[in-house]
Amino acid sequence: MFENVLVGVDGRPGGRDAIALARHLGDPSARLTLLFVRSSDTAEDLEDSEELLERESNAADLDAELLSVVSLSPGRGLHEQAERHGADLLVVGSCSHGTFGRAMLGDDTRAALNGAPCAVAVASRGYAEHPTAIANLGVAYNQSPESTTALAVARELAAHTNAKVHALEVVSLPPLAYGGLMVPPIGEFINEMVKEACDRVKELDGVDGHAVYGLAGEELARFGDELDLLVVGSRGYGPARRLVSGSTSNYLERHARCSLLILPRTDTAPVSDPPS
Repeated sequence: MFENVLVGVDGRPGGRDAIALARHLGDPSARLTLLFVRSSDTAEDLEDSEELLERESNAADLDAELLSVVSLSPGRGLHEQAERHGADLLVVGSCSHGTFGRAMLGDDTRAALNGAPCAVAVASRGYAEHPTAIANLGVAYNQSPESTTALAVARELAAHTNAKVHALEVVSLPPLAYGGLMVPPIGEFINEMVKEACDRVKELDGVDGHAVYGLAGEELARFGDELDLLVVGSRGYGPARRLVSGSTSNYLERHARCSLLILPRTDTAPVSDPPS
């Protein structure tokens, strides 16, 4: 699936979680690079970072390239090197203060990775302690080109691991409903919307499909309780082949209850102006 994988490491558990997840997401023959981003260009810091990379690589029994770079922040350094190395996947660990078993990015890293030139995976905290194969893959689905791409990626990953693919469509009321112009009773309208969405996702081939009513971020985060990895697409506008976080992916980067894979926007996704 992914052939050129860049992994952010820093000598802490989050970096080891990222390494463990990268091993499951990368092809067996994937080029794997461990990257340490340092703030100083002194010879001492360079030597220390190279020793750290060697220790992490040896501890994981990895045949990986090792790279130490200087940047203003870890997130910016990861973004820049993903671009420079033509990576198709960037894997990072969760914040050290996040809840065990959750995926959570710090504000600086999340902001720097927005616009990344490749997919970004966030390993759930503690993943390295229980690096089981990915058996249950989830997809945030809503019929958009981005979610269709996410479903295709999930199916491809599942083909390599014999995982089961689950899809969830989250239904929300259109703005018209809040203006008092909705003719049917709101409850009946919601039930009908959920039923239609449920019918759609259940028609997806080889997928366990479900639909619920609620806020997308909250429902998808809850969906993660049942999953090993949740796959989501970027928002529907922004540069093609770039990861552009919307409100849902931003929420999941703080609250996802499993490892998270965010895909860049595809060439086929419609480009439109953001809502005012």
